[in-house]
Amino acid sequence: MLRKILIANRGEIAVRVIRACAEMGIRSVAIYSEADRHSLHVKKADEAYSLGSDPLAGYLNVHTIVNLAVATGCDAIHPGYGFLSENPELAAACARRGLTFIGPSAEVIARMGDKTEARQAMIRAGVPVTPGSDGNLANLDEALACAERVGYPVMLKATSGGGGRGIRRCDDAEALRHNYQRVISEATKAFGRAEVFMEKCVVNPRHIEVQVLADHHGHCVHLFERDCSIQRRNQKLIEIAPSPQLDEAERQYVGGLAVLAARAVGYTNAGTVEFLQDRDGRFYFMEMNTRIQVEHTITETITGVDLVEEQIRIAAGLPLRFAQHEIQRRGFAIQFRVNAEDPKNNFLPSFGRISRYYAPGGPGVRTDGAIYTGYTVPPYYDSMLAKVIVWALSWDDVINRGDRALRDTGLFGVRTTIPFYQEILRHPEFRAGRFNTSFVESHPELLEYSTKRRREDVAAALAAAIAAHAGL
Repeated sequence: MLRKILIANRGEIAVRVIRACAEMGIRSVAIYSEADRHSLHVKKADEAYSLGSDPLAGYLNVHTIVNLAVATGCDAIHPGYGFLSENPELAAACARRGLTFIGPSAEVIARMGDKTEARQAMIRAGVPVTPGSDGNLANLDEALACAERVGYPVMLKATSGGGGRGIRRCDDAEALRHNYQRVISEATKAFGRAEVFMEKCVVNPRHIEVQVLADHHGHCVHLFERDCSIQRRNQKLIEIAPSPQLDEAERQYVGGLAVLAARAVGYTNAGTVEFLQDRDGRFYFMEMNTRIQVEHTITETITGVDLVEEQIRIAAGLPLRFAQHEIQRRGFAIQFRVNAEDPKNNFLPSFGRISRYYAPGGPGVRTDGAIYTGYTVPPYYDSMLAKVIVWALSWDDVINRGDRALRDTGLFGVRTTIPFYQEILRHPEFRAGRFNTSFVESHPELLEYSTKRRREDVAAALAAAIAAHAGL
């Protein structure tokens, strides 16, 4: 078993890995920029080391991180998600320095990070993909010809894209001409590569992803699916496990596709295979995320499997502790990404000092976060403050519990997406389990919620302000 792990990340996911290390008797090492000096992951780790004053450079410097891991006696690095988590250079550098990378090999990360190569791998494996270009597009003329062949609307995508960036929908040739150079520019700025490819646009699909685990002994399993259809501009907001929109036959089919995809590329560790499901119920491979996902929590909640612990065990060379037929699911779980954003102001980021915070509790409620009363949310990183996860036996009950948990959450000093999520929970189509990726855009009335605070919320905010003024 591994003895000491450096977490090459920050915030909530770093805290999550630190907790897993503590339960496994493994020492944890945190890294931080000056902007993160007072972050919770720094306080909770066994050791913490500064990366310097630049808020981003240190988290993205492979050599600094690997050298620090070696200097502090670590035998492994956990990349979390974001930053370097899907950068094959980090995995390769770990291998060169004798460190264990808690994730797949550099070769697999590179292969699945290249969207056109991933498509070709899936085609060879017999996993369905949407019609599109055979590889990267050479120029606008080739893009126009491809669009005529597959039929509009089409999606232009950055080959190295991710996180909803470098993607444009084109409904006709004029839109394609307008967006072609824009996507190339976005791809170059965000990912350092100008390559783009094209896929047929699946109109208003469901976004279904499947969690997989694969060890170094030839075992590979899925842990059922998550429905990530509630999103805005390709950014996930609310995730659900399992999907209330799939029947058992669809569930087993898409789970089998995910295992087939993972085996086809020699995958090891935790990963997620993402699919689009069209109106006729057909599934199409979209991409594979070669890391732990933000929404791994809901899979843990319905299966009882600690995915971070399994990541560490697999990286240490241990076999999976369960076969596919031994993995059981129970009930439904929903995760809400509590973001420091103002939905009424076009989701403008709302950074600043948290004057008062208390997390929800009670049966079936979990909160993963890295914030506390008095914490100043820095403007340099993702706007997610915390994740509220709820579980219940039935779909109706988990919605009601989610609404209660969001009402119980006290978070003052910055605007958040909580009231917007409450509106979604109350919407009849969501409650009926009928939604797709166009849900948020199709219901602008969701933004018409009242900003009037409850009396107890106002009292709590006033008390916090008085206490801060008095220096208490």
